[in-house]
Amino acid sequence: MKIVYFTQSLISCWNHGNAHFLRGVMRVLIASGHDVTICEPASSWSRDNLMRESATAASAFAATFPTLAGRVCIMPEEDEDRLDAALDGADLVLVHEWNEPDLVASIGERRVRAGRFTLLFHDTHHRMVSEPDAMARYDLSGYDGVLAFGEALSEAYRKAGWSGRVFTWHEAADDGLFRPPETSTARAGAVWIGNWGDGERSQELRDYMLATSARIGLPLDIYGVRYPDEAKAELDRHGAQYHGWAANARAPEIFARHRFTLHVPRRFYVTQLPGIPTIRVFEALACGIPLLSAPWQDSERLFEPGFDYLQAKTPEEMEILMRSLLHDPDLREALAEHGLATIRARHTCAHRVTELLAIVETLRGAPAREAA
Repeated sequence: MKIVYFTQSLISCWNHGNAHFLRGVMRVLIASGHDVTICEPASSWSRDNLMRESATAASAFAATFPTLAGRVCIMPEEDEDRLDAALDGADLVLVHEWNEPDLVASIGERRVRAGRFTLLFHDTHHRMVSEPDAMARYDLSGYDGVLAFGEALSEAYRKAGWSGRVFTWHEAADDGLFRPPETSTARAGAVWIGNWGDGERSQELRDYMLATSARIGLPLDIYGVRYPDEAKAELDRHGAQYHGWAANARAPEIFARHRFTLHVPRRFYVTQLPGIPTIRVFEALACGIPLLSAPWQDSERLFEPGFDYLQAKTPEEMEILMRSLLHDPDLREALAEHGLATIRARHTCAHRVTELLAIVETLRGAPAREAA
């Protein structure tokens, strides 16, 4: 199939957690023989910030993802001819929700007018419940269906009239890149990879990560962007080491130096959209590092809590579990092995590609078959 994916950026992972999954899915599709093009604007919030962060980011992307680099098409704004050319001959078109509403509508209009392709809107954020007015700006009337990255989000679309045309499509690990180290190295302390979170989990980070790690003297390394000065001061007061931005592709190497990692979900994924783990859980388990999570309800039973990862219900329990993971190598090994096995059995990008192709066949009204 000729597949076209419109994203805010594939090149940039700066404050763009979905980049991991999108890169992984595109890599699997290409390896399976599909003709894949990824379209992204010349300027976007994520890409522009990355270029200011690292002048070599684009070349580093090309070196790390050689099969993707030549397939990225930079789309000038409001270039109707380039848009028509990108869609020409396409069998499947996917549009990520971080694209501008005008572009989303323009692609839908072309689908209605003359497009023979299947058109899907891909939603990987909580704005459908947190900012419904913002999502109302998107005209999806020309779309065949919606891919939502969790059942709770799918339910929100069903309530908006998409029943029968919304499909739960979880994120997953790019296990071709995210895997345990081939050679074991010395590990120490814990690591957190994530952004401060726009106030959506500040108190949870204090209660479940900073205060608890400080009380037991746990060395804690932190990577991420968009930490305001007051957040950096708070990390410093708690003895955590802030390292700033790290390319997503470096995560396996960072995980390999630590005894365990932490998961502190944003509040929306605890209260209004339970069951969506976000990409960080998949990344950690794929790399074979034990994961300790703050409260989060795995309502879709994607994992086995207690076996794939540990979960604390209170800050006091978090402290106890931190001590256990810090000092019990057998516990760390058991969690790492079980979590990795679960990823490889059910949650790789190859699994999601199989699901995607089945969804497309369903929408086309044909029996599921293996496409290439």
